[in-house]
Amino acid sequence: MTQETLTLSITAASIGFIHTLLGPDHYIPFVSLGKARNWSIWKTLTVTALSGLGHVLSSVVLGFIGIAFGVMIFKLEAIESMRGSIAAWSLIFFGMTYFAWGMYRILRGKGHSHCCVSTHSHEEDKKELTAWALFIIFVLGPCEPLIPLLIYPAAQNSMSSVIIVTLIFGVVTILTMMGAVLALSLGVSRLSLGPLTRYAHPLAGLIIAMSGIAVEFLGL
Repeated sequence: MTQETLTLSITAASIGFIHTLLGPDHYIPFVSLGKARNWSIWKTLTVTALSGLGHVLSSVVLGFIGIAFGVMIFKLEAIESMRGSIAAWSLIFFGMTYFAWGMYRILRGKGHSHCCVSTHSHEEDKKELTAWALFIIFVLGPCEPLIPLLIYPAAQNSMSSVIIVTLIFGVVTILTMMGAVLALSLGVSRLSLGPLTRYAHPLAGLIIAMSGIAVEFLGL
């Protein structure tokens, strides 16, 4: 590994770590849904890891397309910025929809079930749909700092450096997401919502929407 590649690798790891921690949308939605839907810590971490992988790979694919076709970096960054807005608004929409569903569920009461097996099946289906919705939103979401990290070594005709930087950035980003989710989930698991427990779903929806608002309007 050359000195230049080493420097790029350290930069990629640092940016991946900081970028993830500063973005509440990278971990708060998973913690909120995990708590509201009573996911096990392993399921929460699995959904986080898969969403993080989709999050990184979508930008990697865009970066490699830009490299292959010689697209200028500012054009790629403009596309990433547009994807960022789409993902943020998707998160806001998802959060508010989930909030509305949670309130409807509360107002409807709990007497709506055909039988134990049917109710359990419906709940499991909803949990899976929720996880997939979050995954799709993260695939839409960009990793803006990754594009310059890919373009620079590509401009030097060093594909080995491109691959190394991509792997390091991706691994650090996903591990940081999982670490933040694990730490927060363990902390939240110790909290008792008391009378607010019945509002777990609406609260989760509001928190998710707020994380999307923070990204879109505060640039987090």
